Amino acid sequence: MNLQTKIAASSCLLTVVIACSAFAQRRSTPSRALQLIVVTTADWNAVDGQLQRYQRTSSEGPWNAVGGPVSIVVGSHGMGWGIGTVPMTAMRSSDDPIKREGDHKSPAGIFRLGEAFGYAAQEPEGWKTHYLPITPSTQCVDDPQSRFYNRILDGSAVTADWKSAEHMRDAGEAYRWGIVIEHNPAPAQAQGGSCVFMHIWSGPGSGTEGCTAMAEPQVESILGWLYPQAGPLLVQMPLSQYRMAARSLQLPAPPSAVGQSMSETMSKRAHAR
Repeated sequence: MNLQTKIAASSCLLTVVIACSAFAQRRSTPSRALQLIVVTTADWNAVDGQLQRYQRTSSEGPWNAVGGPVSIVVGSHGMGWGIGTVPMTAMRSSDDPIKREGDHKSPAGIFRLGEAFGYAAQEPEGWKTHYLPITPSTQCVDDPQSRFYNRILDGSAVTADWKSAEHMRDAGEAYRWGIVIEHNPAPAQAQGGSCVFMHIWSGPGSGTEGCTAMAEPQVESILGWLYPQAGPLLVQMPLSQYRMAARSLQLPAPPSAVGQSMSETMSKRAHAR
């Protein structure tokens, strides 16, 4: 292949990528999305919760559950309102917690999903989401003073201006597979929170530093199911806030099993005390 042919091929590929990205962006609102991941917890302080997937065939069609509810954990300090794709100010109370850098809270709100990542050199066959192989030099910058704040990059390829960053290969089994939750997207707000992912958990009751985590088979199942052109969104918040959002944004009602399961957990903890 000569140079001109290579340039033409690269140009065509770039055009396709841009077109697909723009198409997905148009779908990245609750009214247009064709895939949803709904994460709910019992309240702002809860660590354990449930995840349910939904899909539909058109933006006017009904939401259909995909599989059953999955057990998850969020931040070790629960959740706080984050910065997502849909402003949630109308649903906020003055005493609701707000997600901040280093608070060990997972962001609540509605978020796009970014690239998948993992330790393997390439993604399993059939995955449709763009995949980033994690290497020893892959870092996620969590220093709010850095111009690279809340970005994943190759630390060996740029001049570091940060004092703090997460070396993602050092996360052990947690990052064997994962996906970026686009919380506080560019241009990131300083102290708004950074490096928020969906990844493999340590087990029920073991809260994260601000991510959403679950068992490895569930992470793999989600990554194999996601289809970027469907504009998939993560809708994540305490159950009572989700019920309000579902009414105003025409989101699917949470399965009764989710609410029942969390109610039973809260009851058992109350009796234990």
